[in-house]
Amino acid sequence: MIVSLFLTFISRNIFPSFQLGSHPFHYSSLLNFVKVFFKQANLHTFVSTTIVYTTMRIEDVIKTKQPMEIASKTVINMVYTSRVIEMATSVFKDFNLTNQQYNVLRILRGQKGKPANLSTLQERMIDRNSNTTRLVDKLIQKKLVTRKVCPENRRKIEILITEKGLSVLKELDPIITEANQNVVKNLNTEELETLNNLLDKLRNDE
Repeated sequence: MIVSLFLTFISRNIFPSFQLGSHPFHYSSLLNFVKVFFKQANLHTFVSTTIVYTTMRIEDVIKTKQPMEIASKTVINMVYTSRVIEMATSVFKDFNLTNQQYNVLRILRGQKGKPANLSTLQERMIDRNSNTTRLVDKLIQKKLVTRKVCPENRRKIEILITEKGLSVLKELDPIITEANQNVVKNLNTEELETLNNLLDKLRNDE
């Protein structure tokens, strides 16, 4: 779950305007990541493992015959991979949810019965560009969350997940777990730990 969510975060927050073949995007953050990645990871082992499990190289996927500089290739590979991950988690559509609405429900469940406000939701969202007010409105219409004014402070809005919302998450949990396992199935546990550690380093540079 952490890997897929973080790669989605990368594509939406670090490269929100990224386009193949263009250069003016947040390149410095990714360059720092690439330097750390190839410094701390065994490059030959990583490439060898990837070739074993990948049917097409990124050059083949985007149909280019021009050699790519390693940082550019890594950026393109990560952006393309994030699209594959979003396709793998399209199961939300079967539950009439979006990725962002699912994220809100998980945050509220993590409150363990305590209400959250819009600021709390915004701070914890994977996609920081999400309109949390609109997301909550949609979830209220679906009767998955409730919203009320705090009795002690009428300027404060309290948002809680409903029993229906908890039931939907309980049904989704094993489905999402299986989807996430399928996304990273070509990496062993040690490789996943390395990937998570490197992504943590990138996020700490924000």
